Amino acid sequence: QVPLVESGGGLVQAGGSLGLFCAASGRTFSNYAMGWFRQAPGKAREVVAGINWSTVNTYYADSVQGRFTISRDNIKNMVSLQMNSLKPEDTAVYYCAATTLGVYNINYAQSAAAYRYWGQGTQITVSS
Repeated sequence: QVPLVESGGGLVQAGGSLGLFCAASGRTFSNYAMGWFRQAPGKAREVVAGINWSTVNTYYADSVQGRFTISRDNIKNMVSLQMNSLKPEDTAVYYCAATTLGVYNINYAQSAAAYRYWGQGTQITVSS
């Protein structure tokens, strides 16, 4: 089990910035690749970004490339998502997730199906 708890959601105007944080419990955080996903009303859950255990290997959805940055701290057992230049279409519930797939190469963990452990989600609303 890898309990995950997100924080940092909220309401922001278009063009603004927000940071999301995900705290993981347990002593083996570095054994997992971590990802951020989002789900807007009526839409499927989609990958936003992923990061391997060493932080060397990251992945971003085309829609957020250049605006969002994923990072992790294996000492603090935390993964973060810095979101800049937010757009109304970024409005969604954001989830962090963990998987043992892609721990070395995040390209093997780019879909929700690859992730076993999920946080409860946090709402991001971007107003126009």
